Amino acid sequence: MKNALVFGATGLVGSLLLRELLADPAYGRVVAVVRKRPAVDDPRVEFVLADLATLPAVAARLVADDVFIALGTTKDKTPDRAEYHRIDHDYPVLAARLAKANGATTVCLVSAVGADAASRIFYVRTKGEAERDVAALGYAHTHIFRPSQLLGDRGERRPLERVLMAVWPALGALLPGRLEIYRGIAALDVARAMHAAAARPAGKLTIHHWREMTALARRDNAR
Repeated sequence: MKNALVFGATGLVGSLLLRELLADPAYGRVVAVVRKRPAVDDPRVEFVLADLATLPAVAARLVADDVFIALGTTKDKTPDRAEYHRIDHDYPVLAARLAKANGATTVCLVSAVGADAASRIFYVRTKGEAERDVAALGYAHTHIFRPSQLLGDRGERRPLERVLMAVWPALGALLPGRLEIYRGIAALDVARAMHAAAARPAGKLTIHHWREMTALARRDNAR
């Protein structure tokens, strides 16, 4: 059986991913790195309380075959650009580096549509830099997931986002061809796509947009 390591297990995608992994008998152990222990009761899950600053101190516990990174913040939550960069770039890269040093062979990273390390837009550039630097670590298999609008209940008061989630599926249907990468996608489908990609690793670097994530999620749900 394999071991999994999850970063961001209390977030929208990460919490759903944790549930998917614990429902899969292929994983004998799941380590979830969190700042606060969630109400999850399963003998196969081990919670490691840590953040960017304390992660090196618990490096010996970050042992797994497959690493799933669903870390991130928003401009509203983190208006300071330096702090935003630490959360969306430094933390994922450090997490991936420490896990690889412990023998991990597959990494799955949640990024964002349009990520580009050469962009003049700070937030898009930050995501692109994280992708670039995680890929440069040289995992046997690196999977990058680039969702647009994530659809799902965050359990937070975000009136504008709730409106967007209500209309996004209809708007997405109007985005054909190359624009389909901007279609909204359910957070559960992203989680299932990550699970499915790790189960069937292929290639050195694979980037998944809306179409690829949707196909993987359907395959995962059909298992």
